[in-house]
Amino acid sequence: MRSSRRPRSLLAFLSGAIVVVLAGGACSLDRQPRIAVPDGIPPGPGVTIPPIDINAPGRSADQLQDWAAGFAGSIGIGITALEAYGYAAAVMAETNPACGIGWTTIAGIASVESGHGTFGGSTVGSDGQVTPKIRGIPLDGRPGVAEIPDTDGGTMDGDTEYDRAMGPLQFIPETWKIWGVDANGDGVADPDNIDDASLTAARYLCARGGDLTTPEGWQLALLAYNLSGEYLSLVRDRASAYSVGVRP
Repeated sequence: MRSSRRPRSLLAFLSGAIVVVLAGGACSLDRQPRIAVPDGIPPGPGVTIPPIDINAPGRSADQLQDWAAGFAGSIGIGITALEAYGYAAAVMAETNPACGIGWTTIAGIASVESGHGTFGGSTVGSDGQVTPKIRGIPLDGRPGVAEIPDTDGGTMDGDTEYDRAMGPLQFIPETWKIWGVDANGDGVADPDNIDDASLTAARYLCARGGDLTTPEGWQLALLAYNLSGEYLSLVRDRASAYSVGVRP
């Protein structure tokens, strides 16, 4: 399947999981980083995540507050969102160490998909909940868009005719049913919670790419997330900027 998205477009064609790119765009001229952003894949791992108890009660990602607060402002990511990305990477490092996914990759995807949960004026609460809910366009088969008839009766995405991508990481209902996981300890796997969505994305990427510390594995994972070379490059650029501590 092919993609026909443009920079800053609301449309991006999906390859199996996540469908709609809601936030995009190139680096603004007035925010060019002073630090050189590396090319190539995979992007660097970024600031090291400190040891945490991934099974701590409640929102385990709260353990990363000091870590995230130390550099969230410099890279332009909200603290709660950055905690979510770090926690997802920490969980995978413990449960699937062969994958090697970095928080920077998750952050790069979330930046492109929803501006870290802020698309359209949405905000990320301290519990990771994104409100108002972020929904993509109906996947109705218009030019450049996949046609995916409704698979959830509208119970998740609010559309009873066609599926729509959901939440800060833009999952379609069918994929969420398979991969969705509770990461914030509330007992619910919710695509509109940035903790749940980040860990779900990490699990999906690791399953599809295998070893994400290799160029081959990272590229395979990203193309499974969205079958577009342009999308892959955009995520890489943003993740690489985060890896050296600058805004993309």
